Amino acid sequence: MIQKPVVSAQEAAAKVKEGDTIMVAGFLGCGSPHTVIKALKAAAPKQMTLVCNDTAIYDPKTGNISGVAHLVVAKLLKKIITSHIGLNQESQRQMNEGETQIELVPQGTLAEQIRAGGAGLGGILTPTGVGTEVEQGKQVIDIGGRSYLLELPLRANVALIKAKTADRAGNLIYSATARNFNPIMAAAADLVIAEAEEIVGIGELDPNAIHTPSIFVDFLVKAENTDA
Repeated sequence: MIQKPVVSAQEAAAKVKEGDTIMVAGFLGCGSPHTVIKALKAAAPKQMTLVCNDTAIYDPKTGNISGVAHLVVAKLLKKIITSHIGLNQESQRQMNEGETQIELVPQGTLAEQIRAGGAGLGGILTPTGVGTEVEQGKQVIDIGGRSYLLELPLRANVALIKAKTADRAGNLIYSATARNFNPIMAAAADLVIAEAEEIVGIGELDPNAIHTPSIFVDFLVKAENTDA
């Protein structure tokens, strides 16, 4: 089995280019690749589109900041596709001031759009959002007398994901709820960088315990002890 390159966080960040669409996993920072996020903030490619569940946490009064909020505060993003910005005051300010385009998507719909992108599907049909602002500009399809919205698949140039354990081949195991968006994002990007708390030798992982197989992973990064 081919070993995947283990690179530094800085080398990983350098693979993200200005204007790229990136997916970053995590749920309010849980399951987010914090080491690579901070390296990406330092590298500072601009005009990126971010696909994420939420924009994590930022409170300017306390300075509390986590996850992808680092990218928001650094103003590296031209667009964010997400389901929740309620705990990041800078995301809210940028949206209200028109500085960053923020597309709010129902959480289940967002997950299914990413899954569809990884599975090669042409889209999904969902009743969520019918008759609301979510419907605007979208195709409505009637099936059996019920209306559904056609939601298109989402893919990215680069996905940044976080694993508890990886082997040198790139097989990944996630910890508990950190599985959230990690598995589906790993399948929905052209380039996948996996940050892992532990990297072990090939053959050391139980094949039945693997959540993301090695075929989806391009580069590995060893996580550093870092605040979110």
